[in-house]
Amino acid sequence: MKKYMLYIACSLSVLTVSSCKDWLELPSEKDFDSSTIFEDVGKVEMAILGAYTSTFNSELYYQFGMGTDECFSTEGETNSKNQVSNYVYNPATSPSSTYTAMYAGVEQANVLIKNIPLMTGLSDAEKAKLDMLLGEAYAIRAKNMLNVVRFFGDVPYPRVPVIDMPSFSSSRVNRDTIIDGCIADLQAAIQLLPWKGESGLPVERISKNAAHGLLARMALYGAGYSLRWDLNSYSPSSVQLARRPDAARIQELYQIARDACKAVVDRGENSLIDYETIFRDLVNGRYNQESMLEYGQKGIDRNDAQVGYTNGIFAHTQSFYLKAQPAMAALPTYYFEFQPDDSRRDVTIASYAITADSKHQMNTYASNTIGKFRVNWKAELGPAVNRRDINWIELRYADILLMYAEAENELNAGPTSIAKTLLEEVRLRAFKGDRSKIGATPADYGSFQNALIQERKLELGFEGWRRTDLIRWGILFEKLTATKQEILDLANRSGKYADADRFRAYKKTDARVFNDPTVALPFIGFKSEPSAAEKASLEAEGYTLLNMYSSTSAFFANTFTANAIWVRNIYRGLEKNKVELFPLATTTIDNNPGLRGQQHPLY
Repeated sequence: MKKYMLYIACSLSVLTVSSCKDWLELPSEKDFDSSTIFEDVGKVEMAILGAYTSTFNSELYYQFGMGTDECFSTEGETNSKNQVSNYVYNPATSPSSTYTAMYAGVEQANVLIKNIPLMTGLSDAEKAKLDMLLGEAYAIRAKNMLNVVRFFGDVPYPRVPVIDMPSFSSSRVNRDTIIDGCIADLQAAIQLLPWKGESGLPVERISKNAAHGLLARMALYGAGYSLRWDLNSYSPSSVQLARRPDAARIQELYQIARDACKAVVDRGENSLIDYETIFRDLVNGRYNQESMLEYGQKGIDRNDAQVGYTNGIFAHTQSFYLKAQPAMAALPTYYFEFQPDDSRRDVTIASYAITADSKHQMNTYASNTIGKFRVNWKAELGPAVNRRDINWIELRYADILLMYAEAENELNAGPTSIAKTLLEEVRLRAFKGDRSKIGATPADYGSFQNALIQERKLELGFEGWRRTDLIRWGILFEKLTATKQEILDLANRSGKYADADRFRAYKKTDARVFNDPTVALPFIGFKSEPSAAEKASLEAEGYTLLNMYSSTSAFFANTFTANAIWVRNIYRGLEKNKVELFPLATTTIDNNPGLRGQQHPLY
């Protein structure tokens, strides 16, 4: 048997796992080859867990998570992350770590997919276990390829181990071919995988429930828009934002998405829970019925996914919680898109920071940060300030409901009663079951689609899908152009923001406990600067007065004006029918002769 080197990072203790963190307590990486791996089911499971380590990296939520209508970079304009978030890139600066990591995972999956079916002399129990492991390998290959396709478009598509390929170079393959292959992989995975409730496996591993969700997501991306060009000529004039040309296949994909979501709903194992609880559970490693798939973080050597550090609240290095240093923040306008009674707003957006003397200090409009991964909500510090043992949620049940509603709307040229009910279920959770606050559900195709686009923004903020969701809907340029104008309007207190608070008075409170109950600080809003007498009265009552447009902030201390450099720089490189896909990095092409002459035509 030929030998294939796999990176393995788990011990056989996975077989008796009970806690969502236990299976992630990994030893150092070991090299295993196929001459020993595929003689033992336990070692195959170790190989599968090794493949999971190549299914995610920080670039997916960091560089690729910004440049949306939710999130912007707080780093300087010459910083590469800031440039990526504002669509300023070229082949020399294009991100490549996701591309490299995803293909590493694909190679591991290909080795497993080839060799697992060749194993013989197995008991019925071992065959059942191998079926599950093979299903995971198919799902890993598919989800990794989607992460390459949604950022780079038509890319190489290896389906056999490198050692079995006729050449060590490979060229671009049409994205539709790739998506269709991934659809087939996920359909195969669904047949092999057990339901979560039957498996006893942690949420960090792909169950039948999660595979259905991944299939629905894949189908919606396959049916949507992407930047495309002629793969024969690579002519710049051929570049366009378009759907695949086969209208019948598009409808088939929406049906696949609809059926996959329906299977999860009908199964009944997953449900919506209290919104705040989702993320308090997440940062503390607890399971719940809403989270369907997570990428595990455990210990300082696990990976470079610094969840809660670069994408969390600000905590001063001398604070009770030690340092959390976000490099990305909520766009000032995002806060205003939530209705005041929407319970998701103050969970999604952290409107306070933690100071050096361990106080909750209110943020300005410019310095609100990501609230879902707060270090002060943890029950402990974690092993390091940038390794807090916070998982990354890859799929939630709310996403299943919204994808289901979207597919129903597309298949029927308008929302069915099922579609309306699904959207309303998500909105009702947001308003604690108060139907009087969710508003009227649109009844026509366009209005319902717009409602879904907005609802996904409110429900799934900062969870890593917004940028490419806007692209698959074909509206990235238009949405970001409108958002930039809204930012300017808020800066000028004009248009719909004419009545925005200019000042807020609040009381600083202690931040010296784990499982900090604070979600947001109560405040008194002022449309104009309070008088001297009002200021004196507020001070006597223990209030701090904050100019919401000022540079008075524990984090990102910049004034918020229309002429501020950081405001002017937002989306500064945005170009329609160009930036929807990244160019391949120069090193990527240099390392693969098959890609020479196949660069993004507009770069």
